Amino acid sequence: MPSRDTGPPTAAELVADLAAEHADLDEVLSPLPAEAWLTPTPSPGWNVADQVGHLAYFDRTAAQAITDPDGFGAHLADMLGRLDAGDDMDALPLDEPHRLTADELLAWWRQGRAELVDAASGLDDATRLPWYGPPMSVRSFLTARLMETWAHGQDVVDAAGAARRATDRLRHIAQLGVITRGWSYAVRGMEAPEGDVGVVLERPAGGTWMWGPSDGPDRIEGPAEDFCLVVTQRRHVADTALIVTGSAAADWMGHAQAFAGGPTEGPAPRRSR
Repeated sequence: MPSRDTGPPTAAELVADLAAEHADLDEVLSPLPAEAWLTPTPSPGWNVADQVGHLAYFDRTAAQAITDPDGFGAHLADMLGRLDAGDDMDALPLDEPHRLTADELLAWWRQGRAELVDAASGLDDATRLPWYGPPMSVRSFLTARLMETWAHGQDVVDAAGAARRATDRLRHIAQLGVITRGWSYAVRGMEAPEGDVGVVLERPAGGTWMWGPSDGPDRIEGPAEDFCLVVTQRRHVADTALIVTGSAAADWMGHAQAFAGGPTEGPAPRRSR
């Protein structure tokens, strides 16, 4: 029988899992030669260095949001001013990384992620932190950083032709994917189809996680890793082993977006079902 998700993790658990996610991506990056950092990734216009630079930049500003909220507020005001002046949101965080060699960028990412983990260690579960939108709970804040590390890391894995083991840390991303079903429609000015969608996912360590009704007409079943790949728009559902039953479930998988920002389209299918 599927087991339901047992409740939210503590901030301390999320910090430990974020550090482990960093370490797994480091194992992919550390052996890459300098020229491999210029390899295009599945994200159009972004190479491996861009993916790492993006992560490094936002790990650093996340640490600042924890340790220096006023400084983060000044940074945010400056960024918004530059955006109003016509600068590109995706390009701004890459100004500094583009000046670094591959070795320097790897060291810069390592330093920034260590600053984030150090800053987040010991945070109370009830803490709320400033960010680029409304203030976030510490759990949501750290889950978002973990999801970003895993999702951008997937782009690196794909570009490098590397392998990365799935872990039960995917529970955090799957949970985020489930609770952002409504957001996936709202960001597009749409309303989600009526009715709940049951989600039953196979844990990498064995067993299952379950959200929503187990006996409704709309269900998504399959590997947790595949669900996470779809909700982070790293794979089209047709390229996964997910079993999608019901029109509402299918519609959700066509719009799923577990991250903030404007609406984006996921990858086209590589194969047909």
